[in-house]
Amino acid sequence: MSDQDNIDEKLHKITTIVSKYRIDNGSSTNHINNLDDQINAEYEDQYENENNVFKKNDFSITRIKKTSKFLFKKFTTKEGIVGDYAYAHLFKPKIPFRDSIYKYILHKPIPADTFGEEQPFFPLDADIPILLGLVFGFQQALAMLAGLFSAPQLIASAANLDTKLVEYLVSASLICSGIFSFIQVSRFHLFGKYYLGSGLLSVVGTSFATVTVAQKLLPMMYANGECPSDAKGNPLPCPHGYGKLLGTSSICGLLEILISFIPPKLITKYVPPVVTGSVVLLIGLSLIESGFQDFMGGSGCIPDYGGICDSRYGRTAPWGSAQFFGLGALVFISIIVCEKWGPPIFKSMSVIVGLLIGSIVAAATGHFQPWGSQTISDAPAVTFLWVHTFPLKIYGPAVLSMLITFVILFTEALGDIGATCDVSRLAVSGPAFTSRVQGGVLSDAVAGIFGPLLTMTPMSTFAQNNGIIATSKAAANSIGYYCVFFLLVMGIFAKFASAIVAIPASVIGGMTTYLFTSVCVSGLKIISTIPFTRRDRFILNASLMFGFGAIVVPDYFSYVFTYSGSNRALAGFLDSIVLIMETSFAVSAVIGMLLNWMIPQELDEELVDDISIQQSNIEVLEAIDGIDRQQVYTVMSNKA
Repeated sequence: MSDQDNIDEKLHKITTIVSKYRIDNGSSTNHINNLDDQINAEYEDQYENENNVFKKNDFSITRIKKTSKFLFKKFTTKEGIVGDYAYAHLFKPKIPFRDSIYKYILHKPIPADTFGEEQPFFPLDADIPILLGLVFGFQQALAMLAGLFSAPQLIASAANLDTKLVEYLVSASLICSGIFSFIQVSRFHLFGKYYLGSGLLSVVGTSFATVTVAQKLLPMMYANGECPSDAKGNPLPCPHGYGKLLGTSSICGLLEILISFIPPKLITKYVPPVVTGSVVLLIGLSLIESGFQDFMGGSGCIPDYGGICDSRYGRTAPWGSAQFFGLGALVFISIIVCEKWGPPIFKSMSVIVGLLIGSIVAAATGHFQPWGSQTISDAPAVTFLWVHTFPLKIYGPAVLSMLITFVILFTEALGDIGATCDVSRLAVSGPAFTSRVQGGVLSDAVAGIFGPLLTMTPMSTFAQNNGIIATSKAAANSIGYYCVFFLLVMGIFAKFASAIVAIPASVIGGMTTYLFTSVCVSGLKIISTIPFTRRDRFILNASLMFGFGAIVVPDYFSYVFTYSGSNRALAGFLDSIVLIMETSFAVSAVIGMLLNWMIPQELDEELVDDISIQQSNIEVLEAIDGIDRQQVYTVMSNKA
């Protein structure tokens, strides 16, 4: 049977199901989910075969022999090592002003642009040659590198940790990312229909939501005396405060474990895109401030703290000087150039390319010494987890905020896994998709619990790799193992983390500001999926009001409670309320979820007008000769 015959047969089956369902239930959109379930049930066996999602762990002798034979062939043949992929395409840039050169200078016809045409698509279970896997894996690792080292640096800055601890946390972030990405990519069968891991090319990194909580929590600890300060009131390193953040995060992560066994449709009913979109937007907005402070010289040397920024190599200048702005702007311009004319492999890691170019110029101008630096030379050659440890404790005021954080991490993981399935050309509904979501969210929860036990703040599923899959057309999950390899190597060799920490703040700021802005854009993308009824606009207005207020006036709620008694339980409870109200995404999430539960959805006038227009279009189509009524309804059902 040909591919066209298969397509026709599938369309006929779906059309039959839709037609029968409309006869039995009518055309009300309230029944669309039930209709989806009927169609998915028809193809449950197909999903199982195509996605290979319901397979069990197999450690039999036969399986081991088969795997050994496969690996031997993989490492001993040209086909297994190199393959026949057109590697030159990955490094083929676009020529700037190519069309103008041909048209006005060479006076020749403009040749067809073959940029991107040579790429084949590698599905989930594709056998990738070793060299190509290394290239794609390195690309994935570099694309997520910026997020992996910027998050621990921001948290360490809030706790005023010394340079050695910052370097260790960067290494720990890379190592933990490798460990939990391995679990997410592998997909282990637990019991019954439950799995651990999505089995997709999906990677795990340090959550930025935790950074926002830490930047509010640690200053509160300094204000309450939980963290030490010197005689002049200047904050001192507070590793105990960081340990309390870890301990609280690990316990609160149990909530996401529980949520992972609940059907996703039930959770998204109470935490819809109108809530998650505003939360992700606020997470990005709250981080941009620290990114821009670094952009102009450093977050620790703004005018309120003296205004003189030191690059640690004898070059000092006032905060906001042209030299600092120039380094940060160079990173930004490099990102734009890379996106416009860069080869495919550079487009997905343009942030790292910009960081590299900025570091080279900083070294040439005396702001950065990658060779001969005392900081880098003093760093150990290798490191691993638990080289430095922190006393784990539960900090009561942080519990409510961290519980909200894990609810948000769940919804982010849900969206990221769905996007990965989409770009991997897999089913985005039905039993296979539901199973992948369950395994992926459970893996995300495990990373949230065990990450703090490995001295790193909660880890969560990253969305950066979805863009790489879409541009490289490489969705094979075996690429994830190559990515894990590079992450572990970069994390274990401590000199790499030391070099990252030594990069000037203005270069880092140029990169992180762009990165945090992309988080805001992700939130806007989620918001754009809602129908924007009057109810949706009201919920957005109400939830974003306090979220924006907490960003513009960070300590606005600190003056509401004036209790100064000796009741530590009461003081801790009041601190927890202050922390929620002053953490932009937390207060927005609470208000958004409450209003989403209280206010029912309704059709406003604009949406009714749109429906009327669509109905008129259907009537016009039905009036055209040769257009079958059933064909129109089938198309509309598929669109729904």
